[in-house]
Amino acid sequence: MMEYKGYIGKVEFDDQAGVFHGEVINVRDVITFEGRSVKELRKAFRESIEDYLAFCRERNEEPERPFSGKFTVRIDPDLHRQIYLAARTANKSLNAWVAEVLESAVRKGSVPPHRVRG
Repeated sequence: MMEYKGYIGKVEFDDQAGVFHGEVINVRDVITFEGRSVKELRKAFRESIEDYLAFCRERNEEPERPFSGKFTVRIDPDLHRQIYLAARTANKSLNAWVAEVLESAVRKGSVPPHRVRG
């Protein structure tokens, strides 16, 4: 994974073509990039993000921003009740309790964080 200005790129290698290719995975808009070396790939990734931002400016559109901090999760009503009770028991809001549990899971390695920066 690569990151630049909050945009995250997922990279794959095409052995037959001898090229790395990637796409930005944390927006709905399609942003792709490729390169034959890591250096080329990083440069292409940054340039693709900059091109995307410039394109949005030219059209007077707001670029899609990754990670607003809001997401909707659909769960079983009984689980919802259990989570609410756990949050109340801990004297926390539902949002604060869920954020704490998710952060703890990431720190414990339950969810592998990405580390590579573009």
